[in-house]
Amino acid sequence: LGVLAVDQLADVDGRLAVLSDETIACLDKILPAPWSHANPVDILGDASGERYAAALEILLKADEVDATFVLNCPTAVADSLDAAQAVVKTWEGRRSPVLTCWLGEGAAVEARRLFADRKLPSFESPEQAVQAFGHLLRYRRNQLLLVQTPPSVSDLISIDHAKAEAIIDAVLADDRTVLTEPEAKELLSAFGIPTVESFVARDPVEAARFAERLDGLVVLKIVSPDIMHKSDVGGVVLNLASPAAVAQAATDMLETIRQKAPNARIDGFSVQPMIRWPGAHELILGIAEDATFGPVIVFGQGGTAVEVIGDRTVALPPLNPVLAHDMIERTRVARLLRGYRDRPATDLEAIALTLVKLSHLVVDLDRVAELDINPLLAGANGVIALDARVVVRSRGTTRRPLAIRPYPRELEQEVETKSGRHFALRPIRPEDERALAHMLEQSSQNDVRLRFFAPRRQFGHGFSARLTQIDYDREMALVALDPGAAEVLGVVRLISDPDGGSAEFAIMVRSDTQGVGLGHCLMLSILDYARQRGVGRVFSDVLLENRAMLHMAEKLGFRVGRLGGESSVKVELDLDASTTSDRRG
Repeated sequence: LGVLAVDQLADVDGRLAVLSDETIACLDKILPAPWSHANPVDILGDASGERYAAALEILLKADEVDATFVLNCPTAVADSLDAAQAVVKTWEGRRSPVLTCWLGEGAAVEARRLFADRKLPSFESPEQAVQAFGHLLRYRRNQLLLVQTPPSVSDLISIDHAKAEAIIDAVLADDRTVLTEPEAKELLSAFGIPTVESFVARDPVEAARFAERLDGLVVLKIVSPDIMHKSDVGGVVLNLASPAAVAQAATDMLETIRQKAPNARIDGFSVQPMIRWPGAHELILGIAEDATFGPVIVFGQGGTAVEVIGDRTVALPPLNPVLAHDMIERTRVARLLRGYRDRPATDLEAIALTLVKLSHLVVDLDRVAELDINPLLAGANGVIALDARVVVRSRGTTRRPLAIRPYPRELEQEVETKSGRHFALRPIRPEDERALAHMLEQSSQNDVRLRFFAPRRQFGHGFSARLTQIDYDREMALVALDPGAAEVLGVVRLISDPDGGSAEFAIMVRSDTQGVGLGHCLMLSILDYARQRGVGRVFSDVLLENRAMLHMAEKLGFRVGRLGGESSVKVELDLDASTTSDRRG
């Protein structure tokens, strides 16, 4: 049964702990000689409660063990209840997870009741216990994923919004909703997604002329707004070696399509070089719309057999590099992408970056209803989109809202203080973690205490991640920087209650930047944002000794109310009754 549980462990992406020499030596001292001397630890069928307790005590102390699964099979020579009591006594007061499974019907009833009374997880089968461990494992991994600081890729992404919108405008003006393949590739290239170079020919003769420009083998594809899957109607021909072969293939293609899709409108042919990347993988990336969650991003193994293989995963936009890599790892093809035998590892960073670019497309182009890149060819030296299909929304229709509010780029601005100094203001981003910690480190201990109501000298990853990785839907933090620089000089934060009626704010300006009016500009910006979001009241607790903050609050029209017997006061402002003053501080 222990071996069966180990097999089940692989299905939940768990790993069997490898016991250290020290742990094995300790177990040797308390277990009979025939014990397994490895994991699973078989303490033998005649084990008493004392033996259970001694073995569990050692395993709970072992650094290499994250969780322990205790399995008991009823025997005529051992007391199951005695073993259960020993396990409970040993486990109580420990934080290390312990899961139990006492097999049998009548013999295990009292043991299970004991586990339930002491709130020790108990399961009727080893499979259920391992599945429960899988839930714990996924929860832990997701929690770690939430606070991972993604690398900044903004300098790797260049977007031509005007070009993308113009392509969609032209398609809708033509009374169409489906982009041709060349149009779809142009849309992708506007977001920096690599695509294969292609030429659109009106007839077989022009297709042959374009083929003369290309060095090597050629691919010919039909261009038609009415044909979604070109290969199904003979609309794709590969490995054409000469212009004459291209002309003949184009002529034959027209005849085939007239038979299989007689009503399809034919706009011409796409002529493109045959891409050969030995060892590369065919992937699929896409955009779809879920009835509950709105737009989603799809990733998996691509090619013509994509529906048969069924290796796909779905994620909610927006994506960052960390989430993109996690998305890749949730597919079966991920194991192949790491390389095997003589097949080199794929450039996973390039795939992840393409997913992030696609996420930007989802966020920025709400008129895109569906998108498929199939295949995206991925090899050791990068990625390239060989084919794409895009469907846009007809006029008058709107998409469902994004489940997760994306980075609000519209809040980026430049402000000028009354002292004449200029600052760039923008919403905080997860990759600002180190810059925010640096701002706090560069500030005086007294300023840090006034902000957090307690002295603080260390600003580690967990602390900084909580301040930089926020839900833009119910929280906002605006950071101030010198234009063109990366150092955070100030930050103002607003956290609303669940119904959005009121919100608490906090503000801090780096010690060496105080006195130039930056705090005033930050407050005006966050108050404007609160009004836009429909917040009716903002408030904050301020230490009595924080005279500068209290002076600014009174200047902005806040009410100041003393908290009885406390060293702080509450400042409040009803936004519907306030007006925006001069934005310069």
